[in-house]
Amino acid sequence: MESRSGLRGWLISPAGFIALCICAALITVFQYSLRAFVPGSMDVGGLTLANFTGLDKPIYLEAFANTFLLSLETTVCSLLAAYPLAYALVRVRNRFLKSFILIVSITPLFLGEIVRTYSWIIVLGSNGFINTVLRKLGVLDQPLNLMFTHVGVLVALVHVTIPVVVLMLATAISHIDRDYEKAAQSLGSGPVRTFLTVTLPLSMPGILASITTSFAWTFSAFATPQMIGGGRVPTISTLVYQLGFSSMNFPLAASLSVAGLALTVVSLLLLGRVTRRLKSTTDH
Repeated sequence: MESRSGLRGWLISPAGFIALCICAALITVFQYSLRAFVPGSMDVGGLTLANFTGLDKPIYLEAFANTFLLSLETTVCSLLAAYPLAYALVRVRNRFLKSFILIVSITPLFLGEIVRTYSWIIVLGSNGFINTVLRKLGVLDQPLNLMFTHVGVLVALVHVTIPVVVLMLATAISHIDRDYEKAAQSLGSGPVRTFLTVTLPLSMPGILASITTSFAWTFSAFATPQMIGGGRVPTISTLVYQLGFSSMNFPLAASLSVAGLALTVVSLLLLGRVTRRLKSTTDH
């Protein structure tokens, strides 16, 4: 028993140390958010609430709205794109096709977010792949403006999120007992009805986990909105970067970070309530 408790302590200690470091960082950010900004200096002034009272300006409200909207859109689009991939990954019997789907779905995870974002710059640019193909086919006379737009950021974010969503959905689908589907088919249900009434509800745990993960991941995304949006699609993370490293207004950047964290927590709590209701509905 002593050796087991000692091993448990060794396993818990690193996690506890990391948790303490995260708490210390959050406390530091919070205390910075309550300090006054001193122009032209890296030092901060006394305690103040002015940083939070000034967050009702249109530029900040737009960043909050864009971040929430992008997170919601990315979650929905990722689910719609990833579910067929995950379903095929689990149910396809051909090993070559299964391996191909797995490689296509998972490979982006090994490229890194920066590399993937640069690849989308090449694809979405005025002389990029999409515009070049459309112009050669005679569909367009002038290139589409895909870079530095909301749509461009959304496409890149969906590509970043899909691999994780595919893994979660594939895990959930693989745990579905095929006997339930066979029973539904033996009672006269066709493939579509069997999927909608049996497979989809039974895969709901994976769907709910994917919704929460992709929403939280997108909410804190920085590299993709910064590089694809180019500052024209403001989000909380990009605005924090601009305030902190361009204006050197670290107190205001810290207050925006705290407000963004609070909004994330509230959004996830509301999302959790909705997903619990969906789960209870499907269970019945």
